[in-house]
Amino acid sequence: MEEISDGVNNLSVAADSQKKNRIQVSNTKKSLFFYVNLLKRYVQHHNEVERSALGMAIATVVTIAEILENNGLAVEKSKI
Repeated sequence: MEEISDGVNNLSVAADSQKKNRIQVSNTKKSLFFYVNLLKRYVQHHNEVERSALGMAIATVVTIAEILENNGLAVEKSKI
């Protein structure tokens, strides 16, 4: 029983560390260049930064990725 609780505690710590390098993009709350600058800062602190969006904000995420790639600040790993 003690092993299970230790495993659950380790799992929650791992889940928290994954959220630190994830940015959820909205196309209505902030401007495109807010997210570009935010991602530039995140790239300086993390090796990988995950971007996510829903609906119409997906186009904003793609545009941000293209801007960062054109500036040599990012390399696309996965589209999904």
